[in-house]
Amino acid sequence: MPAVVLVGAQWGDEGKGKATDLLGSRVDAVVKFNGGNNAGHTIVIGEGDHREKYALHLLPSGILTPGCAPVIGNGVVIDLGVLFEEIDGLEARGVDTSGLVVSGSAHVIPPYNRTLDKVTERFLGNSRIGTTGRGIGPTYADKMSRVGIRVQDLFDRDVLHLKVSGALALKNQILVKIYNRKGFDVDAVTDELASYAERLAPMVADTALLLEQMLDDGKTIVLEAGQATLLDVDHGTYPFVTSSNATAGGACTGSGIPPTRITRVIAVVKAYTTRVGEGPFPTELLDAKGELLRDAGAEFGTTTGRPRRCGWFDAVIARYANRVNGVTDFVLTKLDVLTGMDEVPVCVAYDVGGVRHDELPMTQAEFARAVPIYETFPGWDEDISKARTLDDLPRNARDYIAALEEMIKAPISAVGVGPGRDETVAIHDLLD
Repeated sequence: MPAVVLVGAQWGDEGKGKATDLLGSRVDAVVKFNGGNNAGHTIVIGEGDHREKYALHLLPSGILTPGCAPVIGNGVVIDLGVLFEEIDGLEARGVDTSGLVVSGSAHVIPPYNRTLDKVTERFLGNSRIGTTGRGIGPTYADKMSRVGIRVQDLFDRDVLHLKVSGALALKNQILVKIYNRKGFDVDAVTDELASYAERLAPMVADTALLLEQMLDDGKTIVLEAGQATLLDVDHGTYPFVTSSNATAGGACTGSGIPPTRITRVIAVVKAYTTRVGEGPFPTELLDAKGELLRDAGAEFGTTTGRPRRCGWFDAVIARYANRVNGVTDFVLTKLDVLTGMDEVPVCVAYDVGGVRHDELPMTQAEFARAVPIYETFPGWDEDISKARTLDDLPRNARDYIAALEEMIKAPISAVGVGPGRDETVAIHDLLD
């Protein structure tokens, strides 16, 4: 049975949580394979007065689907305080979280990395990356420098103390001598991390082995990316990226599932484009239309509350996402936000110094100078929130979808027409 990868095709916040939720009861496990609590997924369940909104940060969106196993893979970095706060919040609302499984090889975010993240961003000033200051980047750096602390280390205090001591030997020097900050006490950090061990222990497993057994048993698994393609540390708009691999390739390294078991790659793309943080954004709108998209689309960060930068749909980056991920299906979200616009521009290429680029420029310097070349499509005024089939949509909306599909060179298999779980136009089955 299939392992399905679900990624974002832009700079994040495309609606991946809803797309995962759409697969519903046919999915036996949802695996978060990268990122930390800097990524937020918003899921809306129910209708009218019974509509409930859930904001997930560390937990996979499958946590809200009964019978679906939520898994945090080895590629994730975990702030344990945030994890248990999120679990407690869901339990208080009647959500059963007892099925959560956490990889013993996932790295944990120690308190000193949260401090380093914040002071480093302030130190960089105008050159800052725009991180959330939650310690994600420094923890991934520790992982690559082989001084990281993993979930499994929490269950042996001697090992944990040794690793914390080794990490702080350098980090305290940086905090004190470069940033003029107070260093961290080894015993205090060890005590804080060890305090989570008892509650965490029942959740911890060899998740790579577990997932292989599930696939062998005919189960269907969705591998859910945090962030998105243009934020991937290798394939994104570097250096304004996250610290992990948010593309389809990262699903393998972040979960332990080999590429030969993956049968589908679903990419979620918004009907316009948004971005949080610093970095180039060719189609960004710094005018009333940008504000209109932000307000109509409620474009504020799930985790941080930061207002998102908004712009028109960029077919160049969507084509790039298709190429990098090997997309089999696109899910187009928030089409309803465009309702009421007289016309809807789409970026079809870039002008860089008088040269047309139909594909993403190779260098960051060229991308920073890219000027969008637009093609404009007629808008629509009809309310599309009740549409459930393609024929239910107004002609101009259908034409817009067809044009995007041709530009991004892969089928659009579902279209979001509202925030609710059921507010979706199904075009092709995402699992067949």
